[in-house]
Amino acid sequence: MSINAKRLTAAVVGLGLAGTLVACGSSDGGQGSGDSRTVTLVSHDSWAASKDVLAAFEKQSGYRVRVLKDGDAGQAVNKAILTKDNPQGDVFFGVDNTLLSRALDNGLFQPYEPKGSDRIAPEYRVDRDEHRVTPVDTGDVCVNYDKKYFAEHDLRPPRTLDDLADPRYKDLLVTENASSSSPGLGFLLGTAAKYGDRGWEGYWKKLKANGVKVVDGWEQAYNEEFSGSAGGRKAKGDRPLVVSYASSPPAEVVFADPKPDTAPTGVAEGTCFRQVEYAGLLGNARNAEGGKAFLDFLVGKRFQEDMPLNMFVHPVREDAQVPPEFEKYGPQAKDPQTMDPAKIADHRDQWVKSWTSLVLK
Repeated sequence: MSINAKRLTAAVVGLGLAGTLVACGSSDGGQGSGDSRTVTLVSHDSWAASKDVLAAFEKQSGYRVRVLKDGDAGQAVNKAILTKDNPQGDVFFGVDNTLLSRALDNGLFQPYEPKGSDRIAPEYRVDRDEHRVTPVDTGDVCVNYDKKYFAEHDLRPPRTLDDLADPRYKDLLVTENASSSSPGLGFLLGTAAKYGDRGWEGYWKKLKANGVKVVDGWEQAYNEEFSGSAGGRKAKGDRPLVVSYASSPPAEVVFADPKPDTAPTGVAEGTCFRQVEYAGLLGNARNAEGGKAFLDFLVGKRFQEDMPLNMFVHPVREDAQVPPEFEKYGPQAKDPQTMDPAKIADHRDQWVKSWTSLVLK
């Protein structure tokens, strides 16, 4: 999104940017984080918010907002760790549960519990004793399918992870590299959660034998290889199954012109892995008070209800409403795979190393 590399996120709508540092702001002439009236947000490329919502925060708080975007979630987290003694900003947004331990173990954040945290659903709250990070959004990494392809071939779309290894779906699935892509890593973790420490490798052997295709990142998988997306149709993609997000179908509707009555893509709910995206006050932040105010804003109801159609993620506040498009085309999975961040921390690097040897060699 992140969540979402996911997000879940601007990547969902095909707005992935280059990995260089990009500065933007809601005010002209954004100033550095040394300015006590400027609060600087460091994030991955997928950060987005409505101008009027951001302007309302600036007016109410008296702070100008400056945003520094730095590639995908993994790249942004790594750079924040490398610069933690002299941070680029005050708040970091975009570390998800697949990378959370890396940020916490490296002392990236200082404690702060934002106002309104009590409205966040309990299942998303971690680090409750120290309050170094605050959940902001959530989304599901899931296999999406091309409805037209399966209708034309009189074939039932897959529903579960087991289905994907069935010979009926041979050479139909494309996924992202787990070592370089947030949804690719999320999908790997979902299989580890489903089949266990000893079973996930056997499952991937079956996927490999069934013709799974692996590409570097989401943009290539979804907008070039997948036959069901607007970009994939234009690129003549020939894979009707792709690892993406539960929020991809509403994005296909919202950004279509003209808008279709139904989404052209669907979600195999039995393949989903839940990601949660966090924000925190950077250690040594120059404007800690401004950073705290911005964290309050991130968990506030207005921003939480603004997120879905900007970053295509779900809010974490229990009282936040989602737009009709999400209810109709992209509801959250009822029973997604999950994994404790501590277990991810213990096994992630070894799993990725083993996956790379098994699948890519």
